[in-house]
Parts: sequence; structure tokens; C-alpha cells
Amino acid sequence: MKRNEIVLVALMALLNFTHILDFMIMMPLGNILMPQWNLNSSQFSIIVSSYSLAAFVSSFAAIFFADKFDRKNVLLVAYFGFLAGTLGCAFATNGATMILARSITGIFGGLISAQVLSIIADIIPYERRGQAMGMLMGGFALASVVGVPFGLYLANQFNWYFPFLVVAGVGVLLFPLLLRYVPSVGGHMANPIPLKGRIESFVHIFSDRTQMTALAFSFILIMGHFLIIPLFNPYMVYNVGVPQKDTPLIYLFGGISSLITAQFVGKLSDKYGKRQVFVIAAAASLILILMLTNMPRIPVYWVLIIFSVWFSAATGRTVPGQAMTTQAVSAKTRGSFMSLNSCMQSLGTGFAGLISGWLTFSDSTFAIHHYDYLGYLSAILILICIALAIRLDKLLVVNGLK
Repeated sequence: MKRNEIVLVALMALLNFTHILDFMIMMPLGNILMPQWNLNSSQFSIIVSSYSLAAFVSSFAAIFFADKFDRKNVLLVAYFGFLAGTLGCAFATNGATMILARSITGIFGGLISAQVLSIIADIIPYERRGQAMGMLMGGFALASVVGVPFGLYLANQFNWYFPFLVVAGVGVLLFPLLLRYVPSVGGHMANPIPLKGRIESFVHIFSDRTQMTALAFSFILIMGHFLIIPLFNPYMVYNVGVPQKDTPLIYLFGGISSLITAQFVGKLSDKYGKRQVFVIAAAASLILILMLTNMPRIPVYWVLIIFSVWFSAATGRTVPGQAMTTQAVSAKTRGSFMSLNSCMQSLGTGFAGLISGWLTFSDSTFAIHHYDYLGYLSAILILICIALAIRLDKLLVVNGLK
């Protein structure tokens, strides 16, 4: 990668760090907020889902205006609103006010992912995009390695709202760097498409087999991944017996393994093929999903090992999977397509959160029951994704997009 590309991707990764950390830190707080606010598993799942469902709404709306503006400007406005919403989460006093704060954060956060991926796709050519996606995923891994463990430490040592204050503070420091170093991305505005054309382009997506396959692939992949996430921390504490003070270690070890995996799997996908790497990583993740969701009371070190390997496999799926999805459309309409893709990912995440609450229940000790059901459903969805990845790769070749 060229120097300017590295700087751009590094800034996008740092932005991704704060964006993902805000989303991720909510779920590990379940075992703190559930007893403090007297929430059951279903109620907490609604809090988690509120962000994603709000992001779905804004992502869908962005489909019709994203390509009318410079991608940098859209990103900066969205990030400003996102930081304001994150700060608001720190002042929530119960489940209802947290749902409101998370919804505001999600409205703006839903615009961020599509713009980040579109900027990367518009500036960095496909032959180097796998490595770029690997670096971008590093922001996700960094959120796990540093952000989530540190956030949980702050929540355990001080209070649950401290992580939100930290995310907002880091974002405020990052904002002027984005303003200065992220280039304007307005090539797609040279021949603007009128609203009628945008609607027609939107409708056309549903008649394009390549784009529909990419969207279905993205939706099912994110849903299969997040099914087991919202209630994972309460399950570890109240079912498996992991001490509350040790929960940061789970995300620390998982994040380190993911950070390492994200870097070499991007290069491997560029060298050996994104479909091939995805299929191998997805297949490897299946047994780990079933192990995590059927875990008896075992020593903490076994939890750390299994979670770390699963996190690596999940990263191995996501890096090539995102690279394949971004290639399903031309640069001219990529903003609208990626907004719809982000929209589908938010919907998948929101549905995953709701389903996790519907299929499970918590007792008076806050232990989670039927958590294994989530593992079985997750494994089925990942198997479907393997089939869709193979089909998408063939369609990219047939349509000259690869």
C-alpha cells in the first residue's frame, strides 16, 4: 500500500475503533446493568438492539442521498452526531433512557460504516483492498484489545458509564485529524444522479443477482456472528462462573488474537483468493461456536483459549467477506449500495439481538437459559454464508467485477 493509503486507512481504523467500541461496550455491561436496573435478558437485548435498529433507519435513508454529497462531509457530520449520542449514554438512568440514547447514537452511527467502506473502496484498488480491509478490521480488534478490557475495567472499578465518557473523549481528539487528513471523495458527484435515478438504482439492486447475493451474504453473516454476542458476558459470569473481575481478560485475549489475524488474513486473501480464505475461516468457526454456547463451568484459561480462537476465525471470515461485498458494485453507485449494505448489517445485528432475547430467558440469579439454541442457529447461518460466498465469487467473475 502507498503512504497516503496507509494514512487514510489508519485514520479510518481509529474512527472504526471508537465506532465499534461504543457498540461493543454495551454488550459486556449486561452483567452489570441487568441486576442494577433489574432487567431480564429480553429487556437487555432490546437495549442492545435499539442502536442497530436505529442505524437501520438512517442507513436506509442514506441510500437516497449518500451519493449526492462528498463522502468526507457525510462522514464528519455522522461522526459528530455519533459522539454526541455516545456522551448521552453516560447520563442514562434506566432502561428507557438508555434505549433513547442508544437510538440517537445509532441514527448517526448507521451512516458511518457505509461511508468508511465507500471511501476505502473508491480510493484503494481491489488488488490492495484485502490488506486495507485487514488494517480496517484492526480498528475492530483494537477496540477489543484495548477498548473493551479497559472499558470494563473502568466500569468495574468506578461505574458503568465511564466507558462512554472515554469513547466520546477519544472521538473529540480524533475529529480534527479526520478533518485535516481525510481527502475529499467526490468523484462520484461529477455526473450526479437525480432522485428518480436513485430510486431506479435502488430498485435495480433487487434485480441484480450479484448485488442481491452480496447483500444476503452480508446480512446473514453479521446475523450469524452477533446471535451469540449480546448475552455472552452474562452467560460467562452467571452460567460458566467466570469472575466479574476476569471478564476484561476475555476481550483482551480475543482482541489480541483478532488483531494478529486481521493483518495476515488480509494479505492471504489478496494472494490466494478472498473466497477461499473465507470458506476455510467460516468452516473453522463452526465447532468453536458450538463449544462457546454449550460451555460448562470450566477454568478461566480454557474460556480464554476457546474465545481467542473463535475471535480469530470470526475475523478470518469478516476481512475477505467485506472485500468481496465491496466489489459487487461499480464506483458510481457504490455509496448507495454500501449504505444499503450497512443498512442490512444493522438490521441483521438488530434482529440477532432481539432473537437472542426471544430464544433465551434469565432466572432470578440472572443465569441465561437456552443459550445453546443461539449457537445452533448461528452455525446454520454460517453454513448458508459459505454457500453464498461461493456463489458471489462466481458472479463477480461472470460480471467482470473481479
